[in-house]
Amino acid sequence: MTGNVFKNKLFFSLLLLEIIALCAFCEKKTDTIIVTPPTPTPIPVVSAVGKAQVWLTTDDQTSLLKQLTDIALIKKEATTLPTITIDSTIKYQSMDGFGAALTGASAFNINKLNDADKKILLNNLFSPTAGIGISYLRITLGASDFSLNSFSYDDVAVGQTDVDLKYFSIAPDQAEVIPVLKLIKSINPTLKILASPWSAPAWMKTSGNMVGGSLKPEFYAAYANYFVKYIKAYQAEGLTIDAVTPQNEPLYFDAKYPCMSMLAGEQADFIKHNLGPAFKKEGINTKIIIYDHNWDHPEYPMSILADTSAAKYISGSAFHGYGGNVGNMSPVHQAFPDKDLYFTEISGGDWASDFSGNLMWNVSNIFIGTAKNWSKSALMWNLVLDQNHGPKNFGCDNCRGVITINTNNTITNNVEYWVIGHFSKFVKSGAFRIASTSTLQTSQLDQVAFMNPDGTKVLVVMNPEDNIKNFVVRINDRQLSGTLMAKSVLTLIID
Repeated sequence: MTGNVFKNKLFFSLLLLEIIALCAFCEKKTDTIIVTPPTPTPIPVVSAVGKAQVWLTTDDQTSLLKQLTDIALIKKEATTLPTITIDSTIKYQSMDGFGAALTGASAFNINKLNDADKKILLNNLFSPTAGIGISYLRITLGASDFSLNSFSYDDVAVGQTDVDLKYFSIAPDQAEVIPVLKLIKSINPTLKILASPWSAPAWMKTSGNMVGGSLKPEFYAAYANYFVKYIKAYQAEGLTIDAVTPQNEPLYFDAKYPCMSMLAGEQADFIKHNLGPAFKKEGINTKIIIYDHNWDHPEYPMSILADTSAAKYISGSAFHGYGGNVGNMSPVHQAFPDKDLYFTEISGGDWASDFSGNLMWNVSNIFIGTAKNWSKSALMWNLVLDQNHGPKNFGCDNCRGVITINTNNTITNNVEYWVIGHFSKFVKSGAFRIASTSTLQTSQLDQVAFMNPDGTKVLVVMNPEDNIKNFVVRINDRQLSGTLMAKSVLTLIID
């Protein structure tokens, strides 16, 4: 009995030792698994090296100059997307500004508003923060086709003359135009003003009328003094005229509204013998800009600029967009690179009522197109008209203003308002157009770039196609990625 007990105790002791050894082995194996996990691969982090503000207008009007979320700039990397490359070291023309024309009709419509509504309207147009920051205005030197009536600043009885301009007065402008201009200048003090006459006083003309005819040579000196008196009178009102043109649309003189023929040779003679010397004598620094008519006759300004006696008084040439194409501006620059170019008139109207089509055409031709063809400005026609496209002085029956003031004084911002805003709000006076190239054709992704005096870069991109475009913008060693909806316009402000 005793022997069996001993054998059992020995058996259980040996069994216990095996169990303890096995457990120790298991713990060792478990410890090995726990303490040697695989090392994870680090995930690369892309750091932003800047940002771009983004503003969008779409053809369905769901976004109208709407600010979107900022886009991050990152260090340049490989991409297969369409790429726009900006080179701010290559500068072209400096920019004077973007805007429209404050005609007599526009001023009249604005003045119909009460003070509160007028302030809102003008801030929406001219404040860079509260509105679209229009920076350049064209005004009419005397009456036009969008005035309340026909007048000059020196009207005398039929058969009489006033060579000494004793009866000269800007009183017709003091009622409507000048008060509005002063309000505008209080909102945007750096605004530039261009003045264009539709006609000389009737007594100076072959027609003896504000309509038709041409300027009689014996009154060239008097007409030059007429410009001098005008500029000084406006200066006395605290308003600087930055530039004048000798004649609006000098090749169109068969209208029912104030108009006057002035052929290229006549304009050259008037400038070199009268207007230029008169400005020099009186110490007037107002620029003289020639032509002021359609793209289809670039030979007109080129023939005047070829006359060195006239050209020494001339700052540049101005164009309208009712005939020809925008590319006709560049040959003038190429022939006379020391003279500036300006775009001074185009109107929207009932003949083109489609928002999408107007958005695409105006951005491509009038704003991107003129800038890429060396223009320092891009101006629409009437700033403000009423619901009947007026008031008018035998002018266009269906021309549209940038803004419409309706019967109940409600305000409609037309497509032209948003188009101007994509440029005027962001591209400051004194900015330079800078080099920008795209891997896509212009018809697929049109664009233009500027650099402001403070160094910020502005890129305006439009997508005229029916599909969304993803793209990359590169500037120096940085880049951003963007998306542009079909038939839409994007303005990027890059720090």
